[in-house]
Amino acid sequence: MKIRSTSQFVKELRIQKELLVIEEEVDPILELAEIQRRVVAKRGPAVLFQNVKGSKFAVATNLYGSERRIKIAFGEDPVKFVQKIAYTIKNILPPSPSKLWEIRHLAFQALRVGLKRVKYAPVLENTLDSLQELPAIKSWPMDGGSFVTLPLVYTESPRTGKGNLGMYRIQIRGPLETGMHIQIHRGGGNHYYEAEKEGKSLPVNIYTGGPPGLTIAAVAPLPEEISELILASLLLGEKLKIHENENISPLPIVADADFLITGMIPPKIRKPEGPFGDHYGYYALQHDYPIVQVNKITHRKDAIWPATVVGRPPQEDHWIAEYLQDLLSPMFPVVMPAVEGVWAYEESGVHSLASAVVKERYQGEAFTGALRILGEGQLSLTKVLLVTDQKVDLKNFRETFITILERINPITDLHIFSNISQDTLDYTGPEVNKGSKAILLGSGKKKNVLKTHFQGKFSNSFFKNPKVAYPGVLVVSGSKYKRKDGIPSKLLKEKCIRDFLFVFIVDDSLDATRSDHDFIWSIFTRFEPAGDIYADTKLIRNHPGLNPPIVIDCRLKDWYPPLTQADAKTIQRVDNRFGRLLDSL
Repeated sequence: MKIRSTSQFVKELRIQKELLVIEEEVDPILELAEIQRRVVAKRGPAVLFQNVKGSKFAVATNLYGSERRIKIAFGEDPVKFVQKIAYTIKNILPPSPSKLWEIRHLAFQALRVGLKRVKYAPVLENTLDSLQELPAIKSWPMDGGSFVTLPLVYTESPRTGKGNLGMYRIQIRGPLETGMHIQIHRGGGNHYYEAEKEGKSLPVNIYTGGPPGLTIAAVAPLPEEISELILASLLLGEKLKIHENENISPLPIVADADFLITGMIPPKIRKPEGPFGDHYGYYALQHDYPIVQVNKITHRKDAIWPATVVGRPPQEDHWIAEYLQDLLSPMFPVVMPAVEGVWAYEESGVHSLASAVVKERYQGEAFTGALRILGEGQLSLTKVLLVTDQKVDLKNFRETFITILERINPITDLHIFSNISQDTLDYTGPEVNKGSKAILLGSGKKKNVLKTHFQGKFSNSFFKNPKVAYPGVLVVSGSKYKRKDGIPSKLLKEKCIRDFLFVFIVDDSLDATRSDHDFIWSIFTRFEPAGDIYADTKLIRNHPGLNPPIVIDCRLKDWYPPLTQADAKTIQRVDNRFGRLLDSL
């Protein structure tokens, strides 16, 4: 079955018994999001809110929050197709008649991928007068307002005409104005930069809903040369229907989308946007961003508003991130020949931590492979990259981390790159968009005997509850962070840590070591390599060699934004109204 709209997707989920229907009125301000979070925590079904306060539209959430629902949306064909493409590039060339015959089925499938011009567009069937008729949600108490949380933002380069479909959050500012959290290191941000340099407004189409592949393609880490609309077509299993109407938009219109907001992003105008509880598990603070001046709002007659809620992982986006990596991973060795596999850990907010298996056929090749990864598209936003030449399951963080710990020589194999860009949503650096990166290389034969038990006592009362999280890795609770408090340096002097490779100072070592998931989130979202790594350091051939133990300060700093937490009134309200229903999931 080809799923072309949110209502079709919801109907199929109902048939598959993957849908919870809530008929009572639900407030889109905080209450809806709290219900969604509880359903996700229970690994529950998709949710259809049929009666949303202040809007005539139903809202569907958690549509992609399980492997089974991902398969309902896309099946296994897209993954197999990408695998076949990768195999073809690596093994069929140069072609021969027998090799071409071997991939004949691939050619027929490829004919179904692309764009199809159509004269009729369901998304234009109805018109709204105001953005405030939409059931945009407020997810967290400190959010700056209501947001479109699954926006599909389409722009085109004013210089080349190439399009980009990205997911840049949209804050509702008024009846016909939104914020536009468009970032310079992403495709849409580049388009706006080009338009603004020429003093021109940038046309924009903002979609929600439509074929599920449209949503997935918008967040896919594709090279700029590859069209997200083509990926959406691949995921749909047929050509994506495109309508053209200059009276509505100068941009192509995705005919089967549920909602369409058309408008212009004017140059030189910035207005406050945020705060917003983001996928790192912290608030993205208020900053000035461009706006959208809305021209038209349309929707299909059976439209359902799709939404999601992000926050401390795992949320619904965990499943989207995993699916995309499974889908695209066969192509990594094709575009980066020295790289055999890459995995970004969604538990870290995706960009804070990734690992890779690379080739090490000669001294230093692993480092070359690491640099290739950090120069590739959205992978360039990675803050900490773990690299090995061993055949490990990168999804298994524990196995991967221990493999690297057994082989790393911190003096030569820990590389820190300072004074470079950092993901906009990562506030660990000295300023927004500024920070550093680290590469940890662990290749070749085992060279370290890793300590598995903590012995001795701290001489300083600042340090408590030491936990051996992994062989060679100690996690310690430290006192609350104060600027220039000297705590990391004091820890370096403790004799009882001498036999560990890495020692992490955290606010709560028990919470940070409950699971691999908790370790990843508590550690890698709370330090910046250039600012928070301490060791006995010696300059060797202009390389700062860090002698173990290496202390890393992962306490919450006083400039970090607050954690995302629900307020007591909303929790109580949901308990009273839906507690029994949600507890039964």
